Amino acid sequence: MRIRVLGCSGAIARNCRTTSFLVNEQLLIDAGTGVGDLTLDEMARINDVFLTHSHLDHIAALPLMLDSVAKLRHTPLRVRGLPATLQALRQHVFNDVIWPDFTRLPSADKPFLTLHPFELGEQLPCADVQIEVLPACHAVPAVGFAVDGGHGAWVFSGDTGGDPRFWARVQQLSVKALVIETAFGEAEHELAVRSGHLSPITLIEELRHLPRQPDYPIHITHTKPSETADIAAQLQALEAQGEHPVGWPLCLKGLQAGDEFII
Repeated sequence: MRIRVLGCSGAIARNCRTTSFLVNEQLLIDAGTGVGDLTLDEMARINDVFLTHSHLDHIAALPLMLDSVAKLRHTPLRVRGLPATLQALRQHVFNDVIWPDFTRLPSADKPFLTLHPFELGEQLPCADVQIEVLPACHAVPAVGFAVDGGHGAWVFSGDTGGDPRFWARVQQLSVKALVIETAFGEAEHELAVRSGHLSPITLIEELRHLPRQPDYPIHITHTKPSETADIAAQLQALEAQGEHPVGWPLCLKGLQAGDEFII
């Protein structure tokens, strides 16, 4: 299983792309602005998009990608998400006001786009992998994903302020890598809490759900470009306080566009 990081930033700036991961060349996890770095041929090979939630930084490239490759495709692009996420797409994006309704174009029986709901806990086969829908707690209905190609799971928290159900399931999985968000620095800790995101201190609180040091890497994603350096420094300062803040060395890695996971 190959997972390519197209974007992992919490906002845009030069060399900063918002959240999207390409799995086995045919599947997208979220459709942020990182999708725009793919070639037309690469975009045309994508058959499925799994969305964690409806916020713009996770869906921004979806309508534009469809417009770019619609004529290159012979089947509709399947977009999968929670019912509330798909309803948000219908109401606020593909509504013939913000963007054409590609669920009815070029015709209702042969559309460019089809929408497919999933529920929390479902396990769905796609692109030679199994995708499990994991709990998340955010400002809108949201999920994370565990993606398993047969050799263990790549786990993505999605946008979340933390959810004990997520950690309970993670401890049951054969995890090979964990990607977890930390969107804000401590100067905006309260904003992080109110908006359903993590900051360094709440990340530490979440990692304490793990009973022991994991044998897989943990990658930090979704940092705001203006705060990435501060978040890294704050995590290092927490680690340098003497005792490890979670009882074991953090060994956290910042994720970057262009990174790849081979599992």
